[in-house]
Amino acid sequence: MPTNIEIKARVKNLELLLEKARSISGSQGTRLEQEDVFFNSPNGRLKLRIENEGASGKLIYYTRNDISGPKQSDYTYTIVQNPKDLKETLRLALGVRGIVKKVRQLFMVGQTRVHVDSVEGLGNFMELEVCMRKGQEMSEGTAIAEELMKDLGISDSDLVVCAYMDLLDAKNNKN
Repeated sequence: MPTNIEIKARVKNLELLLEKARSISGSQGTRLEQEDVFFNSPNGRLKLRIENEGASGKLIYYTRNDISGPKQSDYTYTIVQNPKDLKETLRLALGVRGIVKKVRQLFMVGQTRVHVDSVEGLGNFMELEVCMRKGQEMSEGTAIAEELMKDLGISDSDLVVCAYMDLLDAKNNKN
């Protein structure tokens, strides 16, 4: 299974973060509108990511410990040609846990995907995904993530330990 080293953090100053991400990546980034439909799963997490207003999608399964700071995420995915039909099939078979809608600005920095996300109902966040290479030590991926955190002005107090779906669940259970 492919592996990432990931971090997620709340964003205090969106414009400053975007400015730093543009500078570090040397690009304006790519704007993506995504709907992640999370399904009930007995193991790990299963989500259907729908992009481009349903024109394309990915079925993604992943496991990740909910800990602060850089963490290992093991995943696999399948490209989906008809995500709306698959969404209905999986809804009937497994049930929908919840839906996360976001606008994502994607920047590439070396082997790292820098996501600047505006998440419906939650606010602004930043994610780093260091895409680990075959044979690369996890400690090297962690060091890359920590260095990018510094470069982007992300402090340990900004870090979030769980997925957007978990944050939405917590928010909805408070109300």
